[in-house]
Amino acid sequence: MVPFREIVLKVHSRCDLACDHCYIYEHADQSWRTRPKAISDEAISWTALRLAEHAKSHALPSVSVILHGGEPLLAGPARLRRVCEELTAALDTVAGLDLRIHTNGLQLSPRYLDLFSEYDVRVGISLDGDRRANDRHRRFADGRTSHPLVLRAVDLLRQERYRHLYLGLLCTIDVANDPIAVYDALTDLDPPRIDFLLPHATWDAPPARPDGSPTAYADWILAIFDRWDQQGRKVPVRLFESVLSTLGGGPSLTESLGLAPTDLVVVETDGTLEQVDSLKSAYEGAAATGFDVFTHPFDEVAAHPGVRARQQGLAGVSETCRQCPVVRSCGGGLYTHRYSSRNDFDNTSVYCADLEALIRGIEERTAAATVSPAVTDPGVLMAEHQDVTRNLLADVHLELDGRGGEAWDEAWELACALEERSDALDAVFAHPYTYTWLQDCLAALREGLPTAAGLALRLPSYLAAAVVRGGLEVPVRVPYRDGRLVLPTLGELRPTGSPEHGEAEVRVAGKGFQMRVDGREPWQVRPGEDSGDWRPVRRLGDDGAPALRLDDLDPYRDSFGAPVRERLGAREAADWSGRLAAAWRLLRQAVPEQATEAADCLTTVTPLVAGEPSVLRHGYGALGLAVPGRPEELAPALLRGFRRAKLHALVDVADLYAQDGWWTHPAPWRNAPVPVSELLAGAYERVGLAAFEPAAAEQAGRALETLERAAELTVSGQRLLDAMWKELDCG
Repeated sequence: MVPFREIVLKVHSRCDLACDHCYIYEHADQSWRTRPKAISDEAISWTALRLAEHAKSHALPSVSVILHGGEPLLAGPARLRRVCEELTAALDTVAGLDLRIHTNGLQLSPRYLDLFSEYDVRVGISLDGDRRANDRHRRFADGRTSHPLVLRAVDLLRQERYRHLYLGLLCTIDVANDPIAVYDALTDLDPPRIDFLLPHATWDAPPARPDGSPTAYADWILAIFDRWDQQGRKVPVRLFESVLSTLGGGPSLTESLGLAPTDLVVVETDGTLEQVDSLKSAYEGAAATGFDVFTHPFDEVAAHPGVRARQQGLAGVSETCRQCPVVRSCGGGLYTHRYSSRNDFDNTSVYCADLEALIRGIEERTAAATVSPAVTDPGVLMAEHQDVTRNLLADVHLELDGRGGEAWDEAWELACALEERSDALDAVFAHPYTYTWLQDCLAALREGLPTAAGLALRLPSYLAAAVVRGGLEVPVRVPYRDGRLVLPTLGELRPTGSPEHGEAEVRVAGKGFQMRVDGREPWQVRPGEDSGDWRPVRRLGDDGAPALRLDDLDPYRDSFGAPVRERLGAREAADWSGRLAAAWRLLRQAVPEQATEAADCLTTVTPLVAGEPSVLRHGYGALGLAVPGRPEELAPALLRGFRRAKLHALVDVADLYAQDGWWTHPAPWRNAPVPVSELLAGAYERVGLAAFEPAAAEQAGRALETLERAAELTVSGQRLLDAMWKELDCG
């Protein structure tokens, strides 16, 4: 069950305007005629009680209550004070209370605003734009304009003493109005936010389309989007921000778009509990639940089939919508707008063509600016992944919260000093297994494991490695365990005759560094030379192959989903180097661009016992390889590992897809359908291998065609898809 976090409380059921587009008075449901004009004291008290018990039982941190109508100001200051008092008292110590009121503004005065300031009630005002646009629908019953009175209300809210109450403006769209004139009139009033709403309509009562265009509403809204964008997006527009959020893989910010479950319930003036108000546009009684605040807790309403129908996400939209690439953004449109007497709500939105055109239009206009640069620039990808590693270290520091004691404080202070003095930490933070160590630390800290602080206190070994690499004359005290002192990226010291556990001091000396353990005579170490006690991280690669670290020492290298090997002998390491060079020559011949990029990005190879390596917990730049075979076998293995590692890094720094697992898709290499993450990974790998494996090219093409129709891909995911098509076509 999805608990209610937003309550629409009808405090008055009548209105002082006669708007001809109002869904409450002018559409199918006419239940307002039987409601009491103002909410009773009893209904107020029971609403406050029900909301408090609901918030408490679901441990809600906060709830929002929107005072609504009709026109809520007709309830008068005394009744509104009673509402605010009861709600505030009931929610005190239970949950935060966000009070709002939505009004046409005609009755707004300092008397109301002083009350709202006392209870922090923020005020939203309905205004359809300039006078000509507003007068098209928002008039008094005798035809008089309401525009000057609304402007007076907005002017009051803009005064310094009331500005904090100004929530924003709500505009109902009419495509007969000039969109730019409407938008400019609204922005001239300096609102904190603007909401544009499609007029409520159904398949039985479709929206007006004066020129017959199936995308008239999208065209109207996009004209405003262009103006908004050109002016630097100076005011938040919830519709635009919601589309941009979902295109980037984020949540929807409005009920009218996206697949998030609804969490709203309406309390009428007589205490009856209803579903979302817009359902009154569908048919008489569409919003009814049969419940009321006097005898039913909110949990019963939340279990109502009508409420549950709007909480099913993808399963709650029509089959046509489920197959549509933009459904993740539009969510099938507002539930009400899907209604027809023939199929009930099992339809696309009556605004379907508009929603698709709007979403695609915004995507086309913004893709270049919103796509993560890491998708197209390998250098940015490397830099951003290093930033991820640095952020992990900051997270570890916050999670420790004093548990590391003086040792951590000293190490953290040194890390900050090194960061300011040089870029010596960069190479250490770029090391793929630094990322693994920090991930393990963070997980242990969050799980409250007793070993967590000890894991974090490996930081000095990373700092010592940075000091040595940078040639900095800064002594570093490094704890060691089990007779091993590892300096990541450099090597391992096994101090003969020293205790199993202790502390060493590392300092730069000559062309290398010294390590002094427990006050004994220091070991003089040249980083690249094997000296018995000191075992360096060796380098692979010659004859044009990149100089990769052969890391068979790092304690966090076991991160490939396959067993790692112990340290290779000198002869075997040399054999690996020769085989790598031969394989790299093949890569340069077959896929020169990929070979160049891989040479720039890969830093580390770790030998595996056997098996197919998977990319799991290491940072960007590492490959795990079993015993190399012939160059013809090693070359595609290198390429496969590189493609997997790169995509893993991209997923770390960019949102390529959202709602992974909501849909499944056919994969040419699998008998069963797979989620989009697996399809994308398989396609990305096969695009890279097309030059070596003819079957891979055919499978990749079919997978890319499927991905073209996938709703889960974000704008960054779409850009990656475009790049994959180009790569495959040029291969």
